Amino acid sequence: MSNPSPLFALENYQIEESIGYLLARSRAMLVKSSDESLAKYGITHAQGAILLMLSTGKYSTAADLARETYTDAASTKRMIDRLVARELITREPCAHDRRLMKLHLTADGVELSKEMPKAFCGVLNKHFSDFSAEEIGFLKSMLRRLLASGTPTEKTH
Repeated sequence: MSNPSPLFALENYQIEESIGYLLARSRAMLVKSSDESLAKYGITHAQGAILLMLSTGKYSTAADLARETYTDAASTKRMIDRLVARELITREPCAHDRRLMKLHLTADGVELSKEMPKAFCGVLNKHFSDFSAEEIGFLKSMLRRLLASGTPTEKTH
């Protein structure tokens, strides 16, 4: 069902009230707080996210990580290079496609990845302390709906 008029009108648009602006500012605040929380481990939020994502087993290549985080390939490669230099992850050629490099956590990477949920939950608990569990659930459901609205539909031939 479509709305008879746009939800966002140009004539009263204000950047500070823009949903995109508010989402971006909220994300920036959470990332900055995560960076501060992870400083004791010598990693950034982005690097911690890579460790956590690799620990799930759902992601195994730089392309997987870049696609999931909407990060450009060059930035993802630099973050991976830093994690390789820290001996937290390794690269290994894929058995089926030697051009493709699979990423694996080292023993130190596995241990550090176990600290990421604690660090990220601490940041979320700090910033969402004035929210109820119901409000968090509602926010998550709305964000999932927003993300689903941007998912490309399959083309039928």
